[in-house]
Amino acid sequence: MTVTTVAMAAARKRQLDGNKLQKRLRRNVGRAIQDFNMIEDGDRVMVCLSGGKDSFAMLDILRKLQSRAPVRFELVAVNLDQKQPGFPERVLPEYLESLGVPFHIIEQDTYSVVKRVIPEGKTTCGLCSRLRRGVLYTFAAERGMTKIALGHHRDDIVETLFLNLFHGGKLKAMPPKLLSDDGRNVVIRPLAYCRERDLEAYADLRQFPIIPCNLCGSQDNLQRQAIKQMLRQWERQCPGRVENIFAALQNVAPSHLADPALFDFAGLGARNGGRAPDWLTGGREEAEEESLEPPRAASA
Repeated sequence: MTVTTVAMAAARKRQLDGNKLQKRLRRNVGRAIQDFNMIEDGDRVMVCLSGGKDSFAMLDILRKLQSRAPVRFELVAVNLDQKQPGFPERVLPEYLESLGVPFHIIEQDTYSVVKRVIPEGKTTCGLCSRLRRGVLYTFAAERGMTKIALGHHRDDIVETLFLNLFHGGKLKAMPPKLLSDDGRNVVIRPLAYCRERDLEAYADLRQFPIIPCNLCGSQDNLQRQAIKQMLRQWERQCPGRVENIFAALQNVAPSHLADPALFDFAGLGARNGGRAPDWLTGGREEAEEESLEPPRAASA
């Protein structure tokens, strides 16, 4: 077999793999949109474009689906220029102009706010994301956007589940669709069924002009990075585990957890109308005081 033949075979394989990847991502995005009724006829979808691989892929896939979708909807790309030093401010406008995609660049110096408020060496992501979310949500409401599309993928959702579990004491992840706290915006995550490694491969295939984030994503001490490493190790040891964890988020049995707000445990098989008597000896105040006492030292 000649070198030319080997090269041609390798090129054909890359093309076939690329086609499979594009079809898989489009299918996953389309399935998420359908499962959660993310986009309806007449929607104005604000696609939040950060300059990272995920938001580039989301815009690209939504544009491809738009031409064959069963409903008509508008896509508007929006980027928040947070005035980070060295941010290549012409990259996104030039890219979007070349595509003919309607876009807005919001300029607001949240970078200085984060740097002023957060001590050096501490994680900036929490405040940065809150400030960014506030600016984008306000812009969407003022401009009549009916949906806000964010580029979080399946791995982000699973990582958030463990962040809340380990550090917040909550069984809570990142929903594919939600209503903002102020009730003004519906947020959708079309990449909810997409794997991060597929999006990385797609970004490489499409050669997106990626803009690195030097404000938060590059910090080595992030709790999210520790969770990500844990999940990658699990996936190496037991392939398919992350997929199973995500599947569990869609197969919840409240009666087999322990949250009385989700399931009426008190009324289950009860003969007293579901109103339990006070079992805390001495009253609730005494029981609460006892719970605050330090544990006794073990006897020798």
